[in-house]
Amino acid sequence: MGFLEVKQVAHFYFTPSTATKALEDISFSIEEGEFISLLGPSGCGKTTMLSILAGLFPPTSGNVTIDHESPDANSNLIGYMLQQDYLFPWKTIEENILLGLKLNGRLSVETQEDALRFLKQIGLEGVEKQFPRQLSGGMRQRAALARTMAVNPKLLLLDEPFSALDYQTKLKLEDLVFETLRSYKKTAVLVTHDIGEAISMSDRILLFSSKPGRIHKIFEVPKELRAVSPFKVRSMEGYNEIFQTIWKELESLEENN
Repeated sequence: MGFLEVKQVAHFYFTPSTATKALEDISFSIEEGEFISLLGPSGCGKTTMLSILAGLFPPTSGNVTIDHESPDANSNLIGYMLQQDYLFPWKTIEENILLGLKLNGRLSVETQEDALRFLKQIGLEGVEKQFPRQLSGGMRQRAALARTMAVNPKLLLLDEPFSALDYQTKLKLEDLVFETLRSYKKTAVLVTHDIGEAISMSDRILLFSSKPGRIHKIFEVPKELRAVSPFKVRSMEGYNEIFQTIWKELESLEENN
């Protein structure tokens, strides 16, 4: 049994007059330490699936377990990193990254020292007393990563966390997040529209079709690509082949919508 198990999940969005099926018969398993990407056309239910994994709401039917428990039971140990950093502008960077620990009742001298040490490891030494407005977009996302990692989550959920950044900063942060999660042996699920990002960061890619969202195909990223950093993946021989394969599948799905 995998660390994360999704079994026959379906989900509807209801209004007074309609019921829209967002997901249908979604089943997959993730082993501890794996990095999985959810890829697919707009409206295929990727973010809905991520929200269910986060325990923000239950699926209409089906079952999700994380480390043999429901997402609700693991809510304090799930990290969620979004496109926007959502740092509180009136709090310092230090106060922002310690907030989760404080809310969970886990703030201590030791956990505070660990969080501040991690801040330095990701290149933010000396910004502890600064406010978010004083940092660049890339630095703010690094701070958001530090806040996410401070609670030592079992599972990281990443919802297009690099899409608002310029391309150079995006590539640098992909490498940083990839190396950080590998170093700490974290399990992660990334939602992205970027095929290259999915290939360069993932062990496997789940390609969703839409209306309603289903798993269309699962792609295993070749071992030689998984062995190097995301930046280096894009220059390797096997990258273009898997990119073209996924591109054609995605194009056919969008044509059929």
